[in-house]
Amino acid sequence: MFAVCLRYTSDRDAATDILQEGFVKVFQSLSRFSFEGSVEGWIRRIIVNTAIDHFRKAAKLFVVHDIEDIQIEDTAANHFLGRMASEDIIKVIQKLPAGYRAVLNLYVLEEYSHKEIAGMLGISEGTSKSQLARAKAHLKELLQKNERTYNHEASGIN
Repeated sequence: MFAVCLRYTSDRDAATDILQEGFVKVFQSLSRFSFEGSVEGWIRRIIVNTAIDHFRKAAKLFVVHDIEDIQIEDTAANHFLGRMASEDIIKVIQKLPAGYRAVLNLYVLEEYSHKEIAGMLGISEGTSKSQLARAKAHLKELLQKNERTYNHEASGIN
C-alpha cells in the first residue's frame, strides 16, 4: 500500500502520512467490510480514496487547458521503461505535477474512467483527458532524460 501512496505524492513523508491516515480509516471501517471481494482490494480502494482526499486538500485548483487526447507510442521509451526498477519508475512518476500524477494514477493504474476521475477530483471529463495527455507527454520527457543519464553513466563517461 505504501507504493500506492508513493504514486500519488512527491515525497516519502507525504506518502507515509497518507498511508497512516488510510489505515486509520481501514480500522475504523472494519465493521463495514462485507466479505465480498478481496480484503486487499477493499484496503487499496480506501488508500486510493485517502490519497485523492489528500490531493484535493493540497491542490485546491490547478489550471489546465483542454487539449485533444494524445496517444504516445514510443517503443524506445517503452523498452527503457521495461529495464527500470519499480522504485525508479515511482521516482519518475513523483516528478510529475500533482494534477498530472493524480489523473495518470487513477486512469492508467487504478483503471477509473475519465467520468469517474472528473467526479472524484471535481474537474470536467475534458480536463481529465487533458491532464492525462499532458502527463503522458511529460512522463515521456522525464523517461527520455533518465535514459540519457542512464546511458551516459553506463558508458563510463564522466
